[in-house]
Amino acid sequence: HPTWIAPEWEQSYEKLTGQRHIDQSDRDKWATIYKLEDEKVLDVKMKLKKRLFDHIRKRLQSDMLERHVSPRTLMNISSHLDEKALTIGFARRFATYKRATLLFRDLDRLSKMVNNPERPVQFIYAGKAHPNDGGGQELIKRINEVSQMPQFAGKVLFLENYDMELARYLVRGVDIWMNTPTRPLEASGTSGEKAVMNGTIHFSVLDGWWVEGYHAFAGWALPKRRIYANQDLQDDVDAETIYNMLEYEIIPAYYSKDDDGIPREWISYIKNTMVKVAPEFTSQRMLRDYIEKYYTKLYERSGLMLSDNFALARELADWKSYIAKVWDEIEIVKYDLSDARNNVYRSGHPYTTEIVLDIKDIPPEYVGVEMVVTRQLKNGEYGLVASREFKYVSGKKGRAIYGVDFQPEMAGAFFYGIRIYAKHPALPHRQDFCLLRWVD
Repeated sequence: HPTWIAPEWEQSYEKLTGQRHIDQSDRDKWATIYKLEDEKVLDVKMKLKKRLFDHIRKRLQSDMLERHVSPRTLMNISSHLDEKALTIGFARRFATYKRATLLFRDLDRLSKMVNNPERPVQFIYAGKAHPNDGGGQELIKRINEVSQMPQFAGKVLFLENYDMELARYLVRGVDIWMNTPTRPLEASGTSGEKAVMNGTIHFSVLDGWWVEGYHAFAGWALPKRRIYANQDLQDDVDAETIYNMLEYEIIPAYYSKDDDGIPREWISYIKNTMVKVAPEFTSQRMLRDYIEKYYTKLYERSGLMLSDNFALARELADWKSYIAKVWDEIEIVKYDLSDARNNVYRSGHPYTTEIVLDIKDIPPEYVGVEMVVTRQLKNGEYGLVASREFKYVSGKKGRAIYGVDFQPEMAGAFFYGIRIYAKHPALPHRQDFCLLRWVD
């Protein structure tokens, strides 16, 4: 966070909280941005945008002079860059699954969008492909070709020699950070995480980090599920969705202003982005999760295992040895799913089922029973829909009754099964002792 956030945002938070570097884990500190006047937020974004454009012009001048590009071409591109126009950034490693040229599937529609005199849009691309990735290099070549077409001069721009310095200007200065990966191949998406902490609104497929990060009114998203197995058809659908969202949601929000000339709706997206999304994606949050969810718990468990001359460790070892010997003696006496009518269950209606087990001398608290509901996926595999644990009801002479109440919530064809597993309160997790039986 301190590496990537703009000084202007740090100064804003310092005025609001009295701290130059806020505690990133304190959501209330992030939320103080709501108190900042919309005019101040707009002023910060416009300053960062101007700084980005100044840097781009200097960079273009240096790069183009080295390539002996005519001054007329340079002036033509520079003059078209508009700091007031909606600016969308796309900068990252150019792997083919990133679909960097997805927006170019309908050049006529894109041309109308970027050349709208009242509501123009401009796209800034940057990135590198691996030297051995011919496909990625072709994407860069195609972007360069489009950027040199007369209708896209200065409206679609590719910046060479992408590095950390340029990345810092981009994630701070553009209005939207766009990502268009092929589902489900996105690994993470750290560039977008750097952008949101600078009030740059994210627009991406619900893949990678954006599945966890997306919040309504704090960015835009393409659906997580793909419609077509054929990737070319899916690209057409996604491109059409992007065009529609730009034309009917994003561009109107950016250019909609009140009588004072302030885009209130757009600024609300900026504030929501910084409050609802940014705090979840910092290194500090990651480290805190590791400490609280794993390291501290393992440290405490290690202490328990070592205490009293390994008393708990000895107890667990004895328990595992005992359960392993008697596990196969468990018998299923009776199992009945109530109100079953031709194996059809109505969503929204409650059902009850019980199972009677002969567990011999095993204490009932050491036997777990669980209902598992799955559905068949398109690839033929089965995906988990829900699971519900049975509760111990009663027992006598080695026989134990377990019951569960459930209520189907979705319509469709599902498969269910009952599994029995060994349980102990001192086990760190279910997989630590993998004795399991399925009810036929």
